[in-house]
Amino acid sequence: MEDRENCRSRRYRKVLCGLLLVPLLAGGPAAAGGPRDLPQADSPAVDVGVQPLGIPSGVISAVMQRDRVLQRALAELGLPGRFHAFWRGPEIVPLLATRQLEAGLLGDMPTLMATVGGQAVIVGLVKQTSTAVVGRGIVQVGELAGRRIAYVEGSSAHHTLLQGLRSAGLDEQRVKLVPMAVTEMPGALAAGQIDAFAGWEPASATALAASRENRVVFRGLTSDYLVFGRRFVEQQPAAALQLTAAFVRALEWMRRSQANLERAVRWMKADAQALSGKPVAVSDEQAARITRQDILDVPSAPAIPGRLTASPLRGEFDFLARQGRLPTDARWTNVEAAFRYEGLAQVMTGEHRYRLAVFDYEN
Repeated sequence: MEDRENCRSRRYRKVLCGLLLVPLLAGGPAAAGGPRDLPQADSPAVDVGVQPLGIPSGVISAVMQRDRVLQRALAELGLPGRFHAFWRGPEIVPLLATRQLEAGLLGDMPTLMATVGGQAVIVGLVKQTSTAVVGRGIVQVGELAGRRIAYVEGSSAHHTLLQGLRSAGLDEQRVKLVPMAVTEMPGALAAGQIDAFAGWEPASATALAASRENRVVFRGLTSDYLVFGRRFVEQQPAAALQLTAAFVRALEWMRRSQANLERAVRWMKADAQALSGKPVAVSDEQAARITRQDILDVPSAPAIPGRLTASPLRGEFDFLARQGRLPTDARWTNVEAAFRYEGLAQVMTGEHRYRLAVFDYEN
């Protein structure tokens, strides 16, 4: 792929391109084309990468991609909005770098990878919650010694797992690490294929609901963000602000009523099934609870509390650096600079101009 050639260093290619482990699939009713037919760089459209299988990220994107107010605003700018479904955030990152996507909803580790080179900005908070190490019949972290633990290498949950092991005087050599997609972890735990896993929602909630034997033995912090390519905000600032407004509008609409939130969850589940080809295991009630807990009830969200620029992202930056997973020219100052994008503040102070209280969504 072209993005492999555009990675700026040998190590960068290993990190960004080597993580593309799952074929790219299109999903969602508003996806015009899909990742198999992505536009060329700098195409006359606003292309957004989303992750329908994540909660609340997939719930938020399900609302945004059905926003007729957004589509009309972008059409007036001559830039149609298109949403593309991906399995994982690392699949989105290189497409931001090559300008095939203008924006993406990303977890903390992909956000770091997108911003350390100075090529992307961080718009607002999509999720603030915890990753978890979940074990079957395990009560304390020390009991993980010698056990089979599923993980996603280089993820925030991997970072949490290492923190948990260190708290009990263990390290990776004292356990049996099993690479696995987070969506497969609850089923593998139930089948006895693993003894524990390090993951994020909805995997944790699914496992806890499946059996009383499953328990959280350690937690760490994690966060998701809406990320724009820097070239996008510089060359199409009006479109960037309209997309930001749709993001704010989606959260406000869900906060207004439980019925709106439940409708958004149903959209998310339809988008996720279109991507994966199978029903989502998490219940509507669980998905709504996670969405409310992880973003709707977060004070000031989608604005980013200042402390998030230091934690958990700073700790995860240091973790990736120690693991040799950052490009040699990676700088924390680039991540700090990414937080200085003022688009969200402009939109929030222009409620009428950006129609933040006008809701018009497709069915």
